Amino acid sequence: MSQHATTASKIVTTVRQNFNKGTTKTLPHRKSSLKNLLKFFEENENAIVDAVFADSRRPREETRVEIFTALSHLKYLLDNVQKWSRPEKASKRWVDLLDGVYVYNDPFGVVLVMTCWNMPILTLIPIAGAIAAGNCVVVKPSHNGPNFGHFLATTLPKYLDPEFCPVFWASRDDTPKLLEQRFDYIYFTGSPSVGKIIHNAASKHLTPTTLQMGGKNPVYIDSTADLELAAARIIWGKCLNSGQVCSAPDYILCSKPVEEGFIKHAKTAIEKFFPDSKHCPIVNDHHCYRLSKLLQGLDIALGGGTDLPQRTMEPTIAVNVSPDHPIMQEEIFGPILPIVTVNSLDEAVDFVNRREKPLVIYLFTKNKSAREFFIDNTSSGAVTINDTLMHVIVESLPFGGVGSSGMGRYKAKYSFDTFVNKRSVLVKNSWRVVEKVYELRYPPYTKRKTDMINFLNKYRGGPSWESVFWLVVFLLGVVAGFVLFYVVVGLRA
Repeated sequence: MSQHATTASKIVTTVRQNFNKGTTKTLPHRKSSLKNLLKFFEENENAIVDAVFADSRRPREETRVEIFTALSHLKYLLDNVQKWSRPEKASKRWVDLLDGVYVYNDPFGVVLVMTCWNMPILTLIPIAGAIAAGNCVVVKPSHNGPNFGHFLATTLPKYLDPEFCPVFWASRDDTPKLLEQRFDYIYFTGSPSVGKIIHNAASKHLTPTTLQMGGKNPVYIDSTADLELAAARIIWGKCLNSGQVCSAPDYILCSKPVEEGFIKHAKTAIEKFFPDSKHCPIVNDHHCYRLSKLLQGLDIALGGGTDLPQRTMEPTIAVNVSPDHPIMQEEIFGPILPIVTVNSLDEAVDFVNRREKPLVIYLFTKNKSAREFFIDNTSSGAVTINDTLMHVIVESLPFGGVGSSGMGRYKAKYSFDTFVNKRSVLVKNSWRVVEKVYELRYPPYTKRKTDMINFLNKYRGGPSWESVFWLVVFLLGVVAGFVLFYVVVGLRA
């Protein structure tokens, strides 16, 4: 066994032993850990920004916005973790009125959270969700973000006890050693190709997984849209982190007249957003070369410039794009925006449905019927109307994909629910009087017994029996109050 395999095995074994002590299940420990994670962001803002910039040359203010978004989600978790952690009362049948029927929120145990390089701060939110749910967490930073990964490995243990939340910082070749270990839950953010590897590794132990992946996110623009507004919001979403965002708009579907107006306003937006240099930094040589190859054979309407030595690319819009072109066969993950011509809403919906389900669909329209038709007749992880990316920062909305774009959800309550086992707990009473009813289930069996059991257990709609029971108790109390009142009045008379 290699050194890193031994290290991975030792880490997971130690963390599991610590989880079994029950410390992470306690509410004070959960809250304390969440507060320490808050401090990690607040006290290391500049260092985090520097590390992310060193990895991807991402604009510093973009990273600060990502930090502020993470802080909002953390505070939301802190405000609600106590309420969410309580056992939930489940609805009762009338035969259960004297029993306790609950759903407990049990932590899974030892959770592996694998972060991504392009949005490394937001991918720490699942760690907060796992902690809030009472789990131990093994954190695996992406090897594609070496500076941030090293920073996380050296700094996070100062805020989160490594006995319960260690950071496994290793190379790409060492990741399989970690995946060989037995986890109780695996959370991965990254590409579909790697997601399949994670899912295959998890299947060995039937480990539940959440896979947050990308895909080709379509943008449909119809003739009712405000094209100036649409251009600004789409170009912003496409150029955030140079398009290296899983939720970024991937391609546009629209008619030729809409395309002409969009390109005019997009040119204005690009010049406004990038007054000094229109070149967007790409993370590494491999991705820059991959993106430059995707430009081959395209009809470029805007941009198209690439500087391979500097790893930069201009925001680029291509028109008359064939559905069979290589750029339409993979997630672009860069500042290239192809436009595919469609002549109707039906054609746009059909185009989306003939491909893998996207992480998000963006619609720009003022037509409510068109909006509802698109939502009702497609499937995706999310839909945002008349904007891009903004659904990601809404605390109350779940985030995640469907099909090849992912499985599972996170953010706020959904982060908490992802990392808990919804455990059914039934507390039956032991009254001998009630046991007379329960005796119907015992042998010897008869048709009369079976019919009676069916009557007692039959589902009946309307108000729950528990509500009816307490309503009857309330009415009896009212009646008793009136009787007592008139008895007292009669005695005084």
